[in-house]
Amino acid sequence: MKKDWFITPALYRAEFKVSSQQQEITLSNGLISRTWRLEPNAATVAFDNLMTGETIIRGVKPEAILTLDGQEVAVGGLSGQPDYAYLKKEWIEELTADPEAFQFAGYDIGTVKPRFPSKAGSFSTQRPWIASGVSLHLMFRSKLEALQGLQVTVHYEMYDGIPLMSKWVEIHNQGEKDVRLNAFISECLAVVEWDSPVETPDRWEYPNLHVESDYSFQGMAQRKANRTTHWVTDPQYLTQVNYDRLTPAMLISKPPIGPNVMIESGERFKTFRTFELIQDSMDRERKGLAQRKMYRLMAPWVQENPITLHVKSIEPQVVKDAIDQCAEVGFEMVILSFGSGLDMENEDLAYLAALRELADYAHEKGIALGGYSLLASRSISKEHDVVNPNGAYYIHSPCLESEWGQDYFRKLRHFFEQTGFDVLEHDGSYPGDICESTTHPGHEGREDSQWKQWRRITNFYKWCREKGIYLNVPDWYFFMGSNKAGMGYREVNWALPRERQIILSRQNIFDGTWEKTPSMGWMFVPLTSYQGGGSDSTLEPLSEHLDAYDAHLRNNFTAGVQAMYRGFRVYDTEETKQVVKRWVDFFKQYRDILESDMIHLRRPDGRGYDGIMHVNPTLSIKGLAVIHNPTNEEMVQTVELPLYYTGISQTAIVRDRQGREYRCDVDQHQRISVTLNIPAQDAVWLSITDNNG
Repeated sequence: MKKDWFITPALYRAEFKVSSQQQEITLSNGLISRTWRLEPNAATVAFDNLMTGETIIRGVKPEAILTLDGQEVAVGGLSGQPDYAYLKKEWIEELTADPEAFQFAGYDIGTVKPRFPSKAGSFSTQRPWIASGVSLHLMFRSKLEALQGLQVTVHYEMYDGIPLMSKWVEIHNQGEKDVRLNAFISECLAVVEWDSPVETPDRWEYPNLHVESDYSFQGMAQRKANRTTHWVTDPQYLTQVNYDRLTPAMLISKPPIGPNVMIESGERFKTFRTFELIQDSMDRERKGLAQRKMYRLMAPWVQENPITLHVKSIEPQVVKDAIDQCAEVGFEMVILSFGSGLDMENEDLAYLAALRELADYAHEKGIALGGYSLLASRSISKEHDVVNPNGAYYIHSPCLESEWGQDYFRKLRHFFEQTGFDVLEHDGSYPGDICESTTHPGHEGREDSQWKQWRRITNFYKWCREKGIYLNVPDWYFFMGSNKAGMGYREVNWALPRERQIILSRQNIFDGTWEKTPSMGWMFVPLTSYQGGGSDSTLEPLSEHLDAYDAHLRNNFTAGVQAMYRGFRVYDTEETKQVVKRWVDFFKQYRDILESDMIHLRRPDGRGYDGIMHVNPTLSIKGLAVIHNPTNEEMVQTVELPLYYTGISQTAIVRDRQGREYRCDVDQHQRISVTLNIPAQDAVWLSITDNNG
């Protein structure tokens, strides 16, 4: 029986194979494989899902498409396929090379390399870079006189232990004249259609692939931030069933606009990187597990998950008192919040020196210190703001390549170098605004403005990653160095009465962790007034609302999720301090399993139980289930716990919160049933091990 890659990923190592006639190269990791024909030109001729035995593609397309000096030209590819409904092996022998396309000129094989330097933060138990696998680099040159001197390299990586590969294109101008790259398509796949209706439906179903790139912005959810993945029609697919020939059966990866950049003689240009995750199931949980594993591998810094207090003041004594309290109860990070008065753009030496003293004080206590800076969603001036007749995404926004924008990032680097701060909460990060200014120094006009601004902010985020600076960014910049974004919340909900916030917060966590790991999303706890909330919504005085405070702490820490506790202090009385410390101690005791994968048991609805379960087959504690009772009466509830992803298949050892231990036989569906007495407005948790735990 084939082993599941979720449970035993080490069995699936990526490798390459060259055919005996040197005509084909295949990358495979036992889960997926992709094969390139090398003559008469290089092209993908097979892409297979080895987990299901299905082929992914139905035809041959170019490896990339570039628009250079206004001329569209293919990179690689083969012509002459008689029917794009399927691809027979014998047809491949008859395919020909397009003489106008870039022609295959050689290849190189290597291993996976880090995309950029990364320093693990003080909260990470992982190495800075943990992905491994093999790489393939296909080189192409053009026979056209106008394109002489250009070398195009198409890069691929396939990773160990996961059905995932990535792809990007590099253009090296080795000629004497500059060349303008107007546009590019860095991936083009004739994918087997998922939906094949005769009449055109109102909504199409797409193939079961998860595709995204690191060119992402304008959303705390991946689907909103995905700017480059497009399912389009294939004009060569003439035998499709749909009468209108509108089946979205071709996958392309391209930027929304541009980049329209000049590649000067001797320079190199790299596209963004596209990640292609092949799914083996339609099960929502399994698909989410695969997506979350991809983020852990490709952006390992998202596993850094410090316990954080947001302080609403910059007064030195207030900040020091907050740092002292955090050290007392085990919090790990203090962020000078929005509204605190912190100004990262202030270059006054005395100001920076005072902040350096606060950072040094925090470090002596073992606490990281950081602060908030607003970028987009504010207006600087007509001279420096985005010029767009449709307006900016946040109504107002500076252009990152105006003089102000360029200087802003210089000031931020200077701030961190001078103060020793460890954290940036970067609000209103670049949302992809297009700027039509022709006077801003960093871009020529509309067509290159998005690419240049994205490059400006992501270069800064990569610099932060290299320095080990923690990044809270409410946008999908994970692949470019960001540690955490919002789990998914509506700000005004935290101005609701306290009792309503409790179930809403668990819904936010339950819904947000389908695509995010627990450590990728921050929650919120309004210790003081927020979004106009009154006394019935806030937790201060903490000792007077200890039941609600306790519930927030329980929600977040049992989920392995960190919240932004926003106020001036963590506790106000000894009793409050002990409640906070108890939950911090709980989290740190079970931290490894709590920050592992999450299985969704039942969504909170305020009427019945709700629950989640953390799973990790590599740990001694392989599961930790948390079951909540939102009602006002004690609940006796039998709950089925799915143990498949714990790796436990025969007998589970279950321990409850009181330390009682009992054995449960795992049934044929790898489930156990437990009957629980859950106190009103409370929760119980169960740690799960096998016989060796």
